Amino acid sequence: MRKAGALILVFLLGLQVFLFAQDENDPAIEIDWDDYSIDLYAAGDQSFIMALGVVFPTVFINNGTVIDHQFTPPIGGAGTLIFNYYLQSYLYTGFEIGLMFLPTIGGNTVFLIPLGARIGTQFLIWRLEFPITLTVGMSWHNYLDLGYFGLFVKAGGAAFYRATSDWSFGITANWSWLPEWTSDPSKNVHGNFLELTLSARYHF
Repeated sequence: MRKAGALILVFLLGLQVFLFAQDENDPAIEIDWDDYSIDLYAAGDQSFIMALGVVFPTVFINNGTVIDHQFTPPIGGAGTLIFNYYLQSYLYTGFEIGLMFLPTIGGNTVFLIPLGARIGTQFLIWRLEFPITLTVGMSWHNYLDLGYFGLFVKAGGAAFYRATSDWSFGITANWSWLPEWTSDPSKNVHGNFLELTLSARYHF
């Protein structure tokens, strides 16, 4: 009887050890959120970003000369919708569409609608993420009855805090270059803008 009881006890202990080992190796078990690393990202992961903030006209150049940009007050609004697709844990690509508007001295408004493809990388420190991105595309310019469609280049970086497994929040700073080239080179203008936005990023 004692031998049978001992065998049953050994069997139960062995079963517990076996089940514990299975749990440790089960890939379906969710990783502890406190164990945060670059491995959280993998090829095929995606994110959607909503950004809203302000834009500052900075340097406008015509024929090598800095000109008055005619915006007053020298601040406008900016908003952007962004989609990112991760090729690797530290490399992503995607696209974005935005809107910028700035008031002028004459009480009118300039509208810019940039659309571009983007590529970037990011660095992680605990739950802090620091993406760096380059965007190249085209932009529609509209002022009164005047319109222009031309090149758009933007580079910048951001700092995000990963609040949950699905959401991160941060601040983004971008420098945009929007040249306007005409048939008369003497009238070409190279516009530069600084954009500061608050961003919410959804991961899926």
